[in-house]
Amino acid sequence: MQSSKLTSLTKLFLKLGIIGFGGPAAHIALMKDEVVNKKAWMDEQHFLDLVGATNLIPGPNSTELAIHIGKERAGLKGLFLAGICFILPAVLITGFFAWLYKSYGSLPQIQPFMYGMKPAIIVVILAAILPLAQKAFKSTELISIGIICLGLSFLGVHEIFILFGAGLLMMLWQNIKPTKGLNSFAAMLLLGNNQLLNETNLKLFLSFLKIGSILYGSGYVLFSFLDTELVAQGLLSKQQLMDAITVGQFTPGPVFSAVTFIGYQINGWSGALVSTIGIFLPSFLLVWLLNPLVPKMRQSTLFSHFLDAVNVASIALIAHTCYQMGETVINDWRSIVILISSILVVFFFKNINSVFIILGSALLGYTLMQF
Repeated sequence: MQSSKLTSLTKLFLKLGIIGFGGPAAHIALMKDEVVNKKAWMDEQHFLDLVGATNLIPGPNSTELAIHIGKERAGLKGLFLAGICFILPAVLITGFFAWLYKSYGSLPQIQPFMYGMKPAIIVVILAAILPLAQKAFKSTELISIGIICLGLSFLGVHEIFILFGAGLLMMLWQNIKPTKGLNSFAAMLLLGNNQLLNETNLKLFLSFLKIGSILYGSGYVLFSFLDTELVAQGLLSKQQLMDAITVGQFTPGPVFSAVTFIGYQINGWSGALVSTIGIFLPSFLLVWLLNPLVPKMRQSTLFSHFLDAVNVASIALIAHTCYQMGETVINDWRSIVILISSILVVFFFKNINSVFIILGSALLGYTLMQF
């Protein structure tokens, strides 16, 4: 039984790691489709709770969600297996592009395909969060908090303030005194005696370990940290950072795999390896600590209200992400055609896999760009 669960996790997250284009919100949509709708490994409410929980800790949200799902499905082995399988394809693909870039000084021309993917990704995300939103917005108070969170996100308030603020506001709103809840929150991250090859790799590992431990939100926030950590210190050029952003966007899987590209540019394959381990290691440790607390939060009256509000805030932040993507992506007749086509397919052919919608839109984008 355990073996079959591990096998199913391996197949699912290798597949999602290969086809997971579009960034964290799109990954969450794909996981929801697979884990809730198709495989019924958990219900929508618990999936939503896990989405909310990943937003409360630093690191790449969609990767942490994959790790949560693995832990729920097959314990500690599942935790590591799901995370590694989701990350590995992106790391290998990014590593290939890193070698190509360093060897030949350029990247393949993939803009027409990206052009077609992006409108479809917006539609896939919205189609996935609609049932989650129906589940999350279950009271007038939560609807009000959701509207407030959406407004604050448009005003540019940092998402960690929105998430924790929503939870605290809901607890105050309910005016509930804690009776029983969580006994304690304790987390100690201690890493030592790492035998790294050289000073450059040690610096890379510690830089990315720090970023992975403190970076809240989506992988797109990563690049502003990298500008401070690496470009400002002369380890990476501005152009290399921009090219790393491009690779992170058009390769499947976690956006954080862009650090594989960066590590390779700075110190070859060993730099790519230590950078990748450094950025993802905190996510495995934090989810390992957090996962057992999620059901306890749901059982506690006080923390249940907190979690409900965080879930609503998470939906609001995803909706804001879609709006921002739409502003950038929907800007001519071709993108409008792709958007409308994707909407028609998503809502009239509900059983079609969202991956085929994204890939089909990529081909449509390439075709339309010829005109």
